[in-house]
Amino acid sequence: MKPSRRDFIKGSVAGSVAVGFPTIVPKSVFGATAPSNRITIGAIGVGRISRGHDMPGVMQFTGVAGRDNRIVAVCDLSEQRVELGKQFVNKHYTEKLGKPYTGTKVYSNYKELLANKEIDAVLISTPDHQHARLAVAAVKAGKDVYLQKPASLTIHEGRVMADQVKASGRIVQIGSQQRSWKQFARAVALVRNGRIGTVKQVEVGLPGDPAGGDPETMPVPAGFNYDAWLGSTPEVPYTLDRVMPTNDFSRPGWLRMEQFGAGMITGWGAHHVDTAHWGMDTELTGPVEIWGSAEFPQQGLWDVHGPFKTYGRYANGVVMTISGEFENGIKWIGDKGWIFVCRDGMTTPTASASDKQVPIVPIRASDPKILDSEIGPNEFHPYTSDDQHGNWLDCIHSRKAPTAPVEIGHRACTTCLLHWIAMKTDHHVHWDPETEAIKGDDIAASLLSRHQRHPYEIA
Repeated sequence: MKPSRRDFIKGSVAGSVAVGFPTIVPKSVFGATAPSNRITIGAIGVGRISRGHDMPGVMQFTGVAGRDNRIVAVCDLSEQRVELGKQFVNKHYTEKLGKPYTGTKVYSNYKELLANKEIDAVLISTPDHQHARLAVAAVKAGKDVYLQKPASLTIHEGRVMADQVKASGRIVQIGSQQRSWKQFARAVALVRNGRIGTVKQVEVGLPGDPAGGDPETMPVPAGFNYDAWLGSTPEVPYTLDRVMPTNDFSRPGWLRMEQFGAGMITGWGAHHVDTAHWGMDTELTGPVEIWGSAEFPQQGLWDVHGPFKTYGRYANGVVMTISGEFENGIKWIGDKGWIFVCRDGMTTPTASASDKQVPIVPIRASDPKILDSEIGPNEFHPYTSDDQHGNWLDCIHSRKAPTAPVEIGHRACTTCLLHWIAMKTDHHVHWDPETEAIKGDDIAASLLSRHQRHPYEIA
């Protein structure tokens, strides 16, 4: 961190969208917090996940414990969304301060935001295919980063990013927020300390996505930089269901397009596989053999996988099975019992009426006594935090590793992508976690990377 910070971004940046005033915010607006405690943050991508999760996740800590972190800038390729993002941030600080606030700066080009030396850190909440490239650009610009999962579109991009982050020394937190939920840490502690004996199998429950989507070509909306939004991926005609809604922040179509991601196997799988690895003590490695199958849509625009079942065998003999056939969550099965964990608020239909839902207990075991077991002082204690965004902010100050560092996020994403490669090829894939190479299969190995369209290649 620099020894001092001015109170806001001064001046203007060429090419940025018009900004609200004032351009310099006096320190009295946020309180006289010491400059060394300030973290100024830019939000890159201000759509559904940013508004619903990342920006609120950071803004809740403004002014907490004498720290003055704050979002000072927003960036998006949609003029409409960036304006709404500015309004979203300004409204929050207006309500928090009890006085009008209009100081959030807006950008249409992330490079201009990253060039602003008054910004310490960035939230990257873009579609999946932009994650790795923007993270590399951000750490090269000297910014700390909170990066939405999955870590990358391809395994190759993920390795480039992980290496660049390591070389930069920046604090990068992957948005694997299950690491900051108490039941997941508790389950991991019980599994790692042998409460179910030796782990033999792991079951990960994940849904698929439906077919559908309108492929009809449409005009690109005014004020939307569609070419930059496509980024490194191939140039294809614009249609609403390929991109995102223009009238709300509901689930976007790009989540169901393989051009921009692999579907649920990485979208939610990045969370569950990361948790599974945490409990398996395989966070820095991966499976050695992967196989399985999936159904893919035969009509419509959307082309990510539907129902599937895939397997990954690890060097220690443990087999991880991922499928929608299982309850959504993670189940470690040992030779002395099992532990299952899922998110709060998960529900399941009742047996008598499918339209009625009943809550799921988020952590369960083959023997309820397992859950009451105490973890001794000399046993394994997971790195825990109360909040994923809060942990990131704490680590920016301390310069200690966050709860979900990039290398761990890359390995979880790699495992998900290997399961996707097995789905796509219907091959038994043999993987070397040390060299990160697929052995003896040129077809499967060709999916480790993708052609990157100029000028949007990863640096």
